[in-house]
Amino acid sequence: MPRFLGLLASVCALLFGLFWVLTRPADLAEDWAQLPPGDVEKGALVFAAAGCQSCHTESAVSAAETGPLLSGGKSFPTAFGTFYASNISSDPVAGIGAWSLQEFARAVTLGVSPDGAHYFPAFPYTAYAKMLPQDVVDLFAYIQSLPASARANAEHALVFPFSWRRAVGIWKRLYLDGSYHLKEVSTQELERGRYLVEALAHCAECHTPRTALGGLDRSNWMAGAPDPAGQGRIPAITPLQLDWSKSDLVAYFSTGLTPDYDSAGGDMAEVIDNLATLPEPDRAAIAAYLLALPEP
Repeated sequence: MPRFLGLLASVCALLFGLFWVLTRPADLAEDWAQLPPGDVEKGALVFAAAGCQSCHTESAVSAAETGPLLSGGKSFPTAFGTFYASNISSDPVAGIGAWSLQEFARAVTLGVSPDGAHYFPAFPYTAYAKMLPQDVVDLFAYIQSLPASARANAEHALVFPFSWRRAVGIWKRLYLDGSYHLKEVSTQELERGRYLVEALAHCAECHTPRTALGGLDRSNWMAGAPDPAGQGRIPAITPLQLDWSKSDLVAYFSTGLTPDYDSAGGDMAEVIDNLATLPEPDRAAIAAYLLALPEP
């Protein structure tokens, strides 16, 4: 019996060690500080395309002179519990004002905090992993130019075992691969549209259903999904289901008006507000991407 217990203890120690290695937070492969300094104006466009304000402010209303107050606090109910957006303002204590560029890039593209903990994937770093490095640098410069908020972060209210951060390392091995869904693009417009949709705007995070573990079901890309809050369904935006022309889509992204003169509501209204600030070629590129998608 003592021999069996010793063997069992050895096996358990081996499995724990393997788990600890497999869930180790990743480090950046390069020194992002070597990139050109961030451009605040370009960062503002990245900020809009990525929809940062929509999640990290509790209200879309902000002071026009100072910019949005990214104090966090907005709640996101899901089947795994309720997530709360964090304070990403320039406050050095409550926000990210004291972060280095390297820490910011690691958080955005790898989902790892400055103290080496995994972020939960309610933060769409699986999409942001495809961001161009200079866009990350520009985004950081813009966020650091915005006003500070001392609001403390709220703790997520998650169901065990989904509240165990270390286990997110296994989840990342399954779902954080940095690859594009649309593998081949034939024009520069499609390439730009793919980058805007799949990386910056992370449209699939809402419009694609999820697996039991919360990863995107790539076999049903953009095919619509249940609302995480349990309030209805998020529509499909594949070419067959949407059935809009390219000009219809560009007009919708510019004004929020559909071809039958309905208007965007709910969270989509905020998305339209963001897309409307982008150059028109970007909105056309997004439309081109959606029309080029294969049906699931």
